[in-house]
Amino acid sequence: MSDKTSNASRLASDAQKRIAVATGIGMNALKPIMHFQVSMLRMWADSIERFTGNFERGVEETATSVGEQPDKEHRVN
Repeated sequence: MSDKTSNASRLASDAQKRIAVATGIGMNALKPIMHFQVSMLRMWADSIERFTGNFERGVEETATSVGEQPDKEHRVN
């Protein structure tokens, strides 16, 4: 009877070890994928920040040029 109990606990221990090894292998396989995804998100965020800066600069230039147009029209007339 005690032989069956020790056998069952050994099988459970072996199963846990297999699960731990499989988890470790899976995590090692996912690590480069996660690094790639993080780098892509950083590039995406950088592009959005650059687009936002260019957009704000364009809005400021447009507002400046529109603000200067009435002054030029008054000078011509």
